[in-house]
Amino acid sequence: MAKIVRIQFTTAGKLYDFSAGKTTVKPGDRVIVETERGKSIGQVVAGPIDVEDSLVPEGIKPIQRLADLADLATLAANTAKEKEAHKFCLSRIKERGMDMKLVRVEYLFDGSKAIFYFTADGRVDFRELVKDLAHAFHTRIEMRQIGVRDESKMVGGIGICGRELCCSSYLREFEPVSVKMAKEQNLALNPSKISGQCGRLLCCLSYEFETYCNLRKGLPKCGKRVQCGCVDGEVVKVNVLDQTVTLKTTDDSLVTLKGEEISPENVSDRVKKPPQQKGEQQGGDKGKAQGPGKQRRNRPVDVKERKKEKPQ
Repeated sequence: MAKIVRIQFTTAGKLYDFSAGKTTVKPGDRVIVETERGKSIGQVVAGPIDVEDSLVPEGIKPIQRLADLADLATLAANTAKEKEAHKFCLSRIKERGMDMKLVRVEYLFDGSKAIFYFTADGRVDFRELVKDLAHAFHTRIEMRQIGVRDESKMVGGIGICGRELCCSSYLREFEPVSVKMAKEQNLALNPSKISGQCGRLLCCLSYEFETYCNLRKGLPKCGKRVQCGCVDGEVVKVNVLDQTVTLKTTDDSLVTLKGEEISPENVSDRVKKPPQQKGEQQGGDKGKAQGPGKQRRNRPVDVKERKKEKPQ
């Protein structure tokens, strides 16, 4: 049996599996691991979990050791370097008039590389900027362009609900969100109400979408005709959470029914008005009196006869 733990390197970041080996760890511990980017410090989120050797992922790496005070001091020093590099890079971007927005600077744990995350509308020629950064910090420089949703995840903030952004607090992966989700929940399609800090649709629109779809299955849609007992009317409102529908009868009165009272055979399409016949429409037009602007002047008979005569 192998002991597997899940580790994150940033808050609400992607989780990675590592083998605990003989190291005793628990959730919340800081550990030193070897990654593709070199030695890194991460935090144990879940585990250890006993997994059979046949189910262990191939190529899984072990935890080297628990982080000590020296490792935490290195992490704090890297944080100070990131702030300094961020300030320096902003000044160079302003001097060169570059059309880009610097979001964050990240130093690898061993200090071998500095990654500058930025957003831009298109491609940016930052070759001269990289030369300035390499000359100032004497390390490898990587410029990485990210999207607006990743920017909000890195920067963080407060959402329109008054709480910390989901993406920067606990949401580890972005799920696709569509306007259909807002329509299904009867939300106002106002961009300022259904858009987040990133300018995209709110991630929380997908949280209750499946529940709304399941609750709506047994309810008739607006515009359908319902005949239930002595009530006959058209559906004008559907309350998904209360499981009720509101009908408008022929005498313009409103009646509320519970969804459990309505069976599928009681629901039918709205009766459409028969289209007006073309002959009836023309006959009706003939019977109408022409307006003063449409009256034709009667010409004298002799004028019509003179027009018919051909010149000799």
